[in-house]
Amino acid sequence: MGSYRIAVFASGTGSNFQSLVDAQASGVLGGEINLLVCDKPQAPVIQRAREAGVDMFVFQPKDYASREDYEREIALELQRRKIDLIVLAGYMRLLTSVLVEPYTGRMINIHPSLLPSFTGKNAIGQALEYGVKITGVTVHFVDQGMDTGPVIAQRAVEVVEGDDEASLTRRIQAVEKQLYPEVVSWFAAGKIRLIDRDVTMEI
Repeated sequence: MGSYRIAVFASGTGSNFQSLVDAQASGVLGGEINLLVCDKPQAPVIQRAREAGVDMFVFQPKDYASREDYEREIALELQRRKIDLIVLAGYMRLLTSVLVEPYTGRMINIHPSLLPSFTGKNAIGQALEYGVKITGVTVHFVDQGMDTGPVIAQRAVEVVEGDDEASLTRRIQAVEKQLYPEVVSWFAAGKIRLIDRDVTMEI
């Protein structure tokens, strides 16, 4: 059996991409990051991929007539590389059925709240504004909605007195960097099962 092949989609600094690269280097990821897909040619994550020796598919959405057009091109690249799992790591574009349907149950995302609370952008700011005492991190399957896919794993992060967005973000990101590689390793080991919205893990 060949290695478990992973594609990471990212748009920004690539901190979660880096945590996955580091986990692979230390032998705990259980798979190989075969491709970075990035929609911003100037994004810092591109340099991280270059330094890690990860192949890239970099594109500018404005060069295409529609989202479906560039997603079809991405899908061909994923098929060519026999990608087993798509990992969204700060990819700031909603996906269409062109990618979501063929990779249902094989595409995951990480979100900085305890879903279903505080979906969409600025989840950390939303949590502070609402005044919750506990927020956290969710890894979930991707479906056609905004942060609505079945939940795979969650970790709580306490909101402490005097927290602002910067301090809470730092603590949430520390949890993300630990949790995301762990969840990917579960997939690589064949431990995750999805039936309808029911996610189970075989220990």
